[in-house]
Amino acid sequence: QVQLVESGGGLVQPGGSLRLSCAASGFTLDYYAIGWFRQAPGKEREGVSCISSSDGSTNYADSVKGRFTISRDNAKNTVYLQMNSLKPEDTAVYYCAAEKRITTLQAMCIYPSTFGYWGQGTQVTVSS
Repeated sequence: QVQLVESGGGLVQPGGSLRLSCAASGFTLDYYAIGWFRQAPGKEREGVSCISSSDGSTNYADSVKGRFTISRDNAKNTVYLQMNSLKPEDTAVYYCAAEKRITTLQAMCIYPSTFGYWGQGTQVTVSS
């Protein structure tokens, strides 16, 4: 059974850090592009960061560039999202997604519908 499980969310003060993990089971992440998306209450799901399956190229939303870092550990079948200098506007449910049919990473990172497999999400709350 194909499954993605996110973890690492929580409550953090502004300026703090969190590391989200996305662990896959039932398939090997090596051949999949992975995306992190987030959805705040009343807003549409938006792309945060994506990483390719082949050359490890990455893509970031402008709002998180310089603060967030995506990485993958194929040996652990896990993708991470290191989030630093967190802001209240980063508060959202964060989802990881996987897709084997890769087109343009930048485009995939904009449109959640390009990803076929999704985790259940993990809540990130940035508040003092």
